[in-house]
Amino acid sequence: MHAIRSVPLVCLALCASLLLSACARETPAATARPADPATRPGAPLDSIVLGMGCFWGAEKRMSEVPGVVDVESGYANGEIAGTYDAVLAQERALRRGQSARRNHAEVVKVRFDPARTTLEKVLIKFWENHDPTQGDRQGNDVGSNYRSAIYTHDAAQRAVAEQTRAAYQQALTKAGFGSITTEIAPLHAYFPAETYHQDYLAKNPNGYCGLGGTGVRYPGSDTPLAAPVSRLDGKALAFARQLVVFEAEHCDFCKRFKADVLDHWQAGVPVARTLAAQAPTGWTLDKPLFATPTIVLFEQGREVARYTGYDGGQARFWKWLGFRLLTPEQRSIAFEQGTERAFTGSHLDEKRPGTFVDPVTGAALFRTDTKFDSGTGWPSFFNPLPGAITLHEDDSHGMKRVEVRSASSGIHLGHVFDDGPPPTHKRYCINGNVLKFVADAP
Repeated sequence: MHAIRSVPLVCLALCASLLLSACARETPAATARPADPATRPGAPLDSIVLGMGCFWGAEKRMSEVPGVVDVESGYANGEIAGTYDAVLAQERALRRGQSARRNHAEVVKVRFDPARTTLEKVLIKFWENHDPTQGDRQGNDVGSNYRSAIYTHDAAQRAVAEQTRAAYQQALTKAGFGSITTEIAPLHAYFPAETYHQDYLAKNPNGYCGLGGTGVRYPGSDTPLAAPVSRLDGKALAFARQLVVFEAEHCDFCKRFKADVLDHWQAGVPVARTLAAQAPTGWTLDKPLFATPTIVLFEQGREVARYTGYDGGQARFWKWLGFRLLTPEQRSIAFEQGTERAFTGSHLDEKRPGTFVDPVTGAALFRTDTKFDSGTGWPSFFNPLPGAITLHEDDSHGMKRVEVRSASSGIHLGHVFDDGPPPTHKRYCINGNVLKFVADAP
C-alpha cells in the first residue's frame, strides 16, 4: 500500500489468487461510528483505535493478540469524508498545498475482552509491530494518512498510552532509534473502511504490507517479535540483470511459487528471495510493493518489470518473463506460434554433444544425439527428453498438424511429423531461434 495507491488489482483467487483478477468494489462508508467502547450481549468489551500505517497488516497483527475479539479497518481523526477515495484525494491536495484540512489516518479499531487481556498488552503489540519513529510514513507507505497514532475514548486509556510510550521510548533510545512520533489524542471521528478492506489479508493471503516493527522488544515483554529484515546487498547481485522475489511471512502463495518455480530454477537470469519490502541496497524500485509474492526484474540496478501474485499459473509467469528475456523474433515464435524462415534459424548445424534447452526456463528439451539432418531447413530431432514437451492439435492455415510446446514454459517450439528416422519414426521440427544450446562439460 502507498499514499496514492490504486484499488488492488489482485483478488488473485484467493484471491485463488496476487502479487495479479476481479477487484471488489468500494462500498463507501458514509456515517462515522461512535467512539464509545464496543459491547456484546452479556460480555462488556473495550476498544481502542490504532494507526500503524497500512491497515491491512495492522489488522492482521492486532488480531493475533489473545483476548482481541475483533479488528476493523477504518479512517480516524481527520476533517474530511471517511472514504478511501476521499483520503487519497486529500493527501494529494495536501502535497500540492491545495488544502489545510487534516487528513484521516488509516487505523484499526481493536475490540478486546478486558477479562482476557489488558490495554497494556494490546499496546505492547502495537508498539512492537510497527516503527513509531517515522512520522508521516510507515515503510514504503508515505503520507499523513499513514501516521502512527493512538486514539483513546477516555482519560484512563490516554494514561496507559502515555505510560507505554515512555517505556518503549527508553527501549528504542537504547537501541539507537529516534523519538517516537506517535500521536496520542482523543478519538473524535471514526469511519469504518470499505468492505473489501476488511479482513483483507484473510481474504487475500497474498496481500502485501510491510509491517515488521523495529525489532526492539518492549521492556518485560514476552510476546513474539517480528524479526527485523535486512535488505539484499545490491553489490552481491547481478547488476546487469537480476530477478528478486519479494515475499512475506505466512504467505501461502509465496510458498507455492517457491515449490512450483524456484525449487526447479534453471533459467539463465539469477534469482534471489527477500522478506524485505525495499529494493536491494543501491538499487531502486519503480513503485512500492503491495502484494506478495512480487517478482521484480532489475536491470542496471533499476526495476524494469514486475509480476505480482501467484495462483499456480506457471505458464503465465514464464510468459511474463519470456517477454522480457526474448528478442522480438523469438517472442513471435514462442507466443504467437510464428515460424522462422527455413535455413535462417539458430543451431541448424550444431553437432556438439550437449542439450538444447528452453530459452526462458532453461529446462532440457532435446539431446544432440537425437538430432538429425532432415534437409528441411529447421533443426530436427527424433526424440525429446522425457516430460520435456507437450503435444497439441493444430488446425491453423488449413492444415492438420501436431504442435510441440515446451512443458516447462508452454512456449511454441514447432511441430512433429511421422516421417522421421527409426527408432521413433518421428520428426520433431523445431524453430532453432527458440532453442538454447548448452554444450556438455569437457
